[in-house]
Amino acid sequence: MEKTLYNIYKTFFKVGTLLLGGGYVILPLLQSELVDKRDWIDNDELCEYTALSQSIPGLIAANLSIFVGYKLKGTMGALAAISGMITPAFLCIVILAKVLEEIIKLQFVQGIFWGVGIGVLILIYLAIKEIWNKSVIDKFTFGVFFVVFLFSVLLKVSPAILIIAAIFLGVIRQFRISRSGSGGEK
Repeated sequence: MEKTLYNIYKTFFKVGTLLLGGGYVILPLLQSELVDKRDWIDNDELCEYTALSQSIPGLIAANLSIFVGYKLKGTMGALAAISGMITPAFLCIVILAKVLEEIIKLQFVQGIFWGVGIGVLILIYLAIKEIWNKSVIDKFTFGVFFVVFLFSVLLKVSPAILIIAAIFLGVIRQFRISRSGSGGEK
């Protein structure tokens, strides 16, 4: 088959359509399409491109398509190959998003989300109850909790800052306890 940009796009579109999963799943497909059927690259090149694709950031399938496309037709070949590889996934995502958008509008699905929301609230309550019993063990820990709660609710201070401040207070307290040799106040 001739190495035109259209054929490169079409070949990688076909591979991208058949690709379920990623990474190594693509190797037999690429070997069949690029090495056996079209003779665009040989097995050694496929192996080298696979190794290179794993050593750089990104999806192996996308990286591999760029290398092969570049070898076949330079920069335009790389663009045709990557476009062909990602178009099926892009179309699936767009279609799935549209379907999900319609499903979410259904009344019984809204009821499911309401029920899940109640379940999440119960799980959060149980987690807080469990953590409370293990975390708030004396006047100091209750004081830290109370201050953090007030800063969070009333002053809208970032939780990250509050966590770091609580850690800092805990480290200072532990340092003082270890220096004085006492067990701390209860």
